[in-house]
Amino acid sequence: MAEFPKFDYKYLKEAFKEPLNFWGLASFAAVAAFAQDVTVLAGALVAETAYLATVPASSFYRRLVDRREKQRLLKQRDQQREASIKLFDPREREAVEYLRWMKNQIYSNYKKFTGTKQVPQNIQSLDQRWEDFVDLLDVYRRRKHHLRSINRQAVQNQLVQAERAVQVSRDDRERRIQQSNVEILRRRVAAFQDIERSVKLVEGQLQSIENFFGLVNDQVVTLPTPERVSSLDFEQLSDSIAMTKQMLEETSDTFAALDTHNRTIGNYELLLNSGSSK
Repeated sequence: MAEFPKFDYKYLKEAFKEPLNFWGLASFAAVAAFAQDVTVLAGALVAETAYLATVPASSFYRRLVDRREKQRLLKQRDQQREASIKLFDPREREAVEYLRWMKNQIYSNYKKFTGTKQVPQNIQSLDQRWEDFVDLLDVYRRRKHHLRSINRQAVQNQLVQAERAVQVSRDDRERRIQQSNVEILRRRVAAFQDIERSVKLVEGQLQSIENFFGLVNDQVVTLPTPERVSSLDFEQLSDSIAMTKQMLEETSDTFAALDTHNRTIGNYELLLNSGSSK
């Protein structure tokens, strides 16, 4: 037996909210009021039932709804990114805006020097690279701020004291307690090292993006041939950014552990997920 597609209330809800549907219902209501005939309302009910039974199940309509949702999420992400830029310090905002300006200059110069109206797809990928720059800069600044806000020497001193306390413990119970503290402090020190490595890696990636924009701009300005610009390895930069983001995802457990520890001891201002930069 043929299987019917799984019913999804999301598409039913979207179909019901369509302006066309509201205007149709309003038209039936106006006609019914004017003619004072309830059969018009009955016809409206039949038409609405048929509409809601067919349109939400249509593959064309579902693709339309999915496309709208994707566009909505992209717009929301862009708004969130612009909002985060406003929280950057002046030097960081200057770097972001300069890179945005350079991107637009590259597009403008390419059209002017080649006499074309369309910028090649690989060069248009600078839009995504600019977004990557902003997102990575946001991660970089928050993690670097966290490193500056922690007295690592104090933690390392606590570790040395805790290790000594294990050695002079008077019984197994006291030793287990002190050993537990040692393990926690060792994890904190290791977490700091992970953060430092990620900060250096992201810093290098940010410089790589800036330098690549400069390289593309140099090629466009001199522009020996359009093919020379198109031959630049845009994919290499894209792959490098993807690896950096993967690394950041892999270290998320480290930061979650630090958040838990900071909550336990009441250092709420140090929570990495708070997004605070001040």
